[in-house]
Amino acid sequence: MNEKNEFKPYIPAEKVTPEFTVTSLVMGVILAIVFGAANAYLGLRVGMTVSASIPAAVISMGVIRVIMKKNSILESNIVQTVGSAGESLAAGAIFTLPALFLWAAEGKMDKPSIIEITIIALLGGMLGVLFMVPLRNALIVKEHGVLPYPEGTACAEVLLAGEEGGANASTVFAGLGIAAGFKFIIDGLKLVPSEVSLRVKGFAGEIGTQIYPAVMSVGFICGPRISSYMFAGGLVSWCVLIPAIVLFGTDLTLYPGTAPIGEMFAAGGASAIWGSYIRYIGAGALAAGGIISLVKSLPLIVRTFRDALKGMKGSQGTGNSRTEQDLSMKVILISIAILTLLVWLVPAIPVTLVGAIIIVIFGFFFATVSSRMVGLVGSSNNPVSGMAIATLLSATIILKVTGDTGAHGMQGAIAIGSIICIVAAIAGDTSQDLKTGYLLGATPKKQQIGELIGVVAAAFAIGGVLYLLDAAWGFGSEQLGAPQAMLMKMIIEGVMDNNLPWALVFIGVFLAIAVEVVGIPVLPFAIGVYLPVQLNACIMVGGLIRLAIEKMNKEQKEKESMISDGILYCSGMIAGEGLVGILLALFAVFGIDKAIDLSGKLNLPTGVADVASLIVFGLIILTVLKFSVWRKKKESK
Repeated sequence: MNEKNEFKPYIPAEKVTPEFTVTSLVMGVILAIVFGAANAYLGLRVGMTVSASIPAAVISMGVIRVIMKKNSILESNIVQTVGSAGESLAAGAIFTLPALFLWAAEGKMDKPSIIEITIIALLGGMLGVLFMVPLRNALIVKEHGVLPYPEGTACAEVLLAGEEGGANASTVFAGLGIAAGFKFIIDGLKLVPSEVSLRVKGFAGEIGTQIYPAVMSVGFICGPRISSYMFAGGLVSWCVLIPAIVLFGTDLTLYPGTAPIGEMFAAGGASAIWGSYIRYIGAGALAAGGIISLVKSLPLIVRTFRDALKGMKGSQGTGNSRTEQDLSMKVILISIAILTLLVWLVPAIPVTLVGAIIIVIFGFFFATVSSRMVGLVGSSNNPVSGMAIATLLSATIILKVTGDTGAHGMQGAIAIGSIICIVAAIAGDTSQDLKTGYLLGATPKKQQIGELIGVVAAAFAIGGVLYLLDAAWGFGSEQLGAPQAMLMKMIIEGVMDNNLPWALVFIGVFLAIAVEVVGIPVLPFAIGVYLPVQLNACIMVGGLIRLAIEKMNKEQKEKESMISDGILYCSGMIAGEGLVGILLALFAVFGIDKAIDLSGKLNLPTGVADVASLIVFGLIILTVLKFSVWRKKKESK
């Protein structure tokens, strides 16, 4: 294949420009922590995270090109490389590690220390980067033109459109500031209720919407299809399953509930039924969805692993040219050996040396699969949750068979699952970043070091973020549903103790299978079943706004530009709300939240408060239109 010789990057190999600078590293580390914290908060609320590569690239362009008056696209690339590592590491960590806090709250074990969390995150993150490096030449260079790497290519296109960097950066910062203001009004000052609900007399179901800018932004970024699948799941659970449970079980006390269903509904409404029963149905649907996505991908996974290993033979990418330099294989192998020993020696991961080697082998397999699959189908379709579930089931069964049960075994299973989950997430992110660098003419070795620095920064931040959020509201609460972590907890308990309400879990499993049979993607539907319908409806609103733009009678290029601006603005809103959410968690820990709470002083009647909430939500929607549709109208005049 001679594509390697034909392809010419934007910055030629013989040209040396500023790249791995103090400016790019400092900005990258800041963005890794900011987007990592914001995505941790978002993921624990809605069960999904969003890519940070493009907003990080746009912010770096705005600062480096506009404020600092420098013209270095490779510096901006290092910023997004370092910055996006925070989001990926947060995604891997929040899907698993909160289970340890949930068990601590139940008195089954002590809370994990921040040091333990940091070490687990570091081990997974660094292994994910190191496993991907030897694959770069096989996947990025040799497969150029075959593997599209959609997010990596899109990020390169954003950086190449550098002339618009200032305006686009202002869009991200505007979203950040505006969403921060709305979040503080809604959850800080509590001037308006955070959600509006509609109930019909004689019907136990419930419908409504939250009014959070970040939740709506998830819908805009994911688009109308994914949003509609989630909303459909919410409708099934809140307007079909809950009314059926109340209708047929009014006088019954069913496990895991502790009171008659009729009494529970009278005291707590649909939310009480959701908390006691629907969560287990949703967890069954999520587990089935993860396994179905993994099984469907198995032929591709096997082919991917085989092709990647073939491509590695005799093709280590360290060459004389600047754009061919990778970290040396000697450094990589020594580092992996040291990390393997640490997996064995760290008390939080109770495995033997053989077990540590097995974890690393599993990690390399999933890193290889993840790196190639994101190249084929994009990061959003990468079955990381399926890989995590399969790993967790295997690890838990092995630990139980070998007699490692109880709190010690459960802690070990989560630690193993966390490492594998983080490895897969980081490997996918690294491969997208290296694709961006390949198109731009970056130095791979510098990007790989930058990725490791981003992992270290995010790993040191994630423990503090998890501790703070747990202290403020607790995982599994209304504020932080933590759906994936709750699922991982249920899987381990189900294997170790066999005490799950299996009837509810299997209802969810077969509901997921039925949805798969009719051709609907299972995972977004299952997340919708698990989460409150008000949250799903808010996501749906964002999806509908994007659908309206897509259906406008405009030229395709103009509509794409509007959607691109909207995605940047919504990315900023997610970061802004996430940061204020963490600030409010600090306020809750120190008791400041009650001092700034104005809801009691206003004491608005329910109807008036609901109207006020809808007005605020309307204003949030108008800001999205202002920075997407109306901005383009104004610029086109």
